[in-house]
Amino acid sequence: MTTTLDTKGLSCPLPVLRARKALRGLPPGGLMRVLATDPAAVDDFRAFCKETGHRFVAATEPEPGLFEITLKKKG
Repeated sequence: MTTTLDTKGLSCPLPVLRARKALRGLPPGGLMRVLATDPAAVDDFRAFCKETGHRFVAATEPEPGLFEITLKKKG
């Protein structure tokens, strides 16, 4: 099961901070899909994953200005 976190309309660093908090509730190996409109979010989440050990799975732009970022919780 994948958890979805909607951070549309939020600017850096709020999407990452909200994801960090939400990841705590996921089991190890759990997937989270983050929806974001901040163009810097993809790079921010790549850096976040390098720093924390979570896995950056994918990033897509299903429609202009909307980014869908998939993360996998470490463990």
